[in-house]
Amino acid sequence: MSDLHLLSPIGFRAAGVYTGIKRRHTNDVGLLICDSPASAAALFTTNKVFAAPVKIGRQHVASGKLRGVVLNSGNANACTGKQGEKDALRMCDLAAKVANAGRTDFLPSSTGIIGHHLPMEKVEHGILEASKNLGNSAEHALAFNDAILTTDTKRKVAAVQLKVGKNRIVLAGISKGAGMIGPRLGPPQATMLAYLTTDAQVAPTLLKKLMQQAADLSFNSVTIDDHASTNDTALILASGASGVRITSPRDTKLFADALVDVCESLAYQIAADGEGATKVICIKVDKAKSDADAKAIARAIANSPLVKCAMNGNDPNWGRIVSAAGMAGVAFNPDKCALKLSATPVFRKGTPVAFNPKLVSESLKSPEVWVHLTCNLGSGAATIWTCDLSKEYVTINADYHT
Repeated sequence: MSDLHLLSPIGFRAAGVYTGIKRRHTNDVGLLICDSPASAAALFTTNKVFAAPVKIGRQHVASGKLRGVVLNSGNANACTGKQGEKDALRMCDLAAKVANAGRTDFLPSSTGIIGHHLPMEKVEHGILEASKNLGNSAEHALAFNDAILTTDTKRKVAAVQLKVGKNRIVLAGISKGAGMIGPRLGPPQATMLAYLTTDAQVAPTLLKKLMQQAADLSFNSVTIDDHASTNDTALILASGASGVRITSPRDTKLFADALVDVCESLAYQIAADGEGATKVICIKVDKAKSDADAKAIARAIANSPLVKCAMNGNDPNWGRIVSAAGMAGVAFNPDKCALKLSATPVFRKGTPVAFNPKLVSESLKSPEVWVHLTCNLGSGAATIWTCDLSKEYVTINADYHT
């Protein structure tokens, strides 16, 4: 439902303000608060170089309960040593004071440039100003959303309303990410951030399990440059304010499927907003030896600069795709596989298939392009979303720091 937003679930308030951390005059400090302790589950980057807020966040969410999130953009607070940890904790202290809670009740997040200490005077002022502007309207949700954006050109939002028995619950989420995207989110990865809210009542252990399953099918299935960030975080908060408990197998499946839908939508939107991107490339691999093999092959294709450049030029260069599949390090036999570009067969059982290059090239100009590789080795399947590689991507990242 298009009128739903991050604060549509009962029990949440948020705000976002501009304090001057970012060069552009857009919100850069945000607060998301649950009116009472919420069940919480979070996944973080598996990069061995991780930011201070990731370290603190892992500790704080370990209890399975949180009151909210405090965040900033424009500065990643990564590779900042003990001072970075002190600053992340200070953010939590200030947010906790607003909610009359403890510092461990908040998860800190940061995104932006690496290797600079937070301008704490601005951050502290921002949290104070945000505390004065908390609310649960669509405008409040947008203000918080804007506070997580860096090189993003648009907001990423998804939400659904579910009927559970005779009652209804809402599940909503936002995400950010346009570059430095190759999440490898594991239990306790421009950065990928995602925050989800629901007013369902879900036990923390179940919430954690469902979040990991959803992330594997969504955030861990999107790549722009295969660079796992120091700050990647995906968090879900369940307020329970609807009074609807998710316990039975039927209700659990209903909720799990909705969670996957929301996360997949957010992941797709990240791919669509990739830095310099002109199109989304959906890479489907099926009949691989296993699901893991299928995902490895799809990711190898998605991360090939040669494939991504060909897609930017609308070049039906299928040889780059097949050769990338062969480099995935898993079972693959070109003499058994079949490849389609935008539904047009171009390669089958080790040999080319005659096709009209001009027509296929024209089809590759679409804002959504499908690459479908059938391996004929088993029943494994996976889909990865990525985008093309343009000159604009190089320009953005060459100029990012300077």
